[in-house]
Parts: sequence; structure tokens; C-alpha cells
Amino acid sequence: MILGEQLLKILNKNYEPDTFVQTSFKRYDLGFKTDNAGRPILLFIGKMDENGKIKGDRFARRLVFNSSGEVVKDHWDNKGKTN
Repeated sequence: MILGEQLLKILNKNYEPDTFVQTSFKRYDLGFKTDNAGRPILLFIGKMDENGKIKGDRFARRLVFNSSGEVVKDHWDNKGKTN
């Protein structure tokens, strides 16, 4: 699965710091964990089961900053399937 432009618009927003946000996007359920600045850093995308777990794909965000704190690299890596 590849993260599209519309989904990246959702993921490029800032949310409440250090929380787990659950929402939906088109036919998928989303769950993502935010860092201390409120940026999504861990994404689960797929279908939610009866226990509230999302079965599908897991993505991790790689953020690299320069010495002045500006983002130099912002990339999502597919870490495989979730159970």
C-alpha cells in the first residue's frame, strides 16, 4: 500500500501531543500515534475488528531535523502487515 496525497494531508496536520487518534479515511479505518509535538509518527491503516484493533498495514514516519530544528527529511516507511 502507498500513502496517497489525500491521506498525507491528514497526516501532515498537528494533533494533540502524545495521543492515539482514531478516524476513518474513505473505506479504511485509521489509527495513529503522535509525538510530543503532535505530529503523527506511527500509522495503522485497514479495517477495525470487534476488539478495536486495526488489521491492515503499519507505517512509521521518519523525521530528520537540521541543527536549527527545521525538517530536512519527512518519509513514511511501510513496516508490514498488522494482525
